[in-house]
Amino acid sequence: MRRNRLLTSAAALSAAAALGLAVPHTAAAATEHHCSYVASGARPTLTYGDTGAAVQQAQCLSNAWGGEPPQLAANGLYGTLMLKKIEWIQVCHGLPESGVIEGRTWQALYHPALDCYAPYPS
Repeated sequence: MRRNRLLTSAAALSAAAALGLAVPHTAAAATEHHCSYVASGARPTLTYGDTGAAVQQAQCLSNAWGGEPPQLAANGLYGTLMLKKIEWIQVCHGLPESGVIEGRTWQALYHPALDCYAPYPS
């Protein structure tokens, strides 16, 4: 029964994509993604150009959103690709599209939305 529902859902998403309709980006379950660059309670404000372990944590957590948008290398540098991805994640969560990782954005990174219908910026 569960397998039939999964197949039906997959077929519906494929058909929607083929018709050019908005298809959600699905985030992986937060429990399946383990990031341990810093303790989960360490949530400093991060902005474009920052470096360090907290940036690596944010990069790792953002990868729970799957392969598209692109996976980020956990290199500890808050660069252009990360900025674009963070802004997209903020839009998906109804947050201001600032690119600044602060309290509510950290919350979104640790608990990603299951679906996002916002198109990923080109």
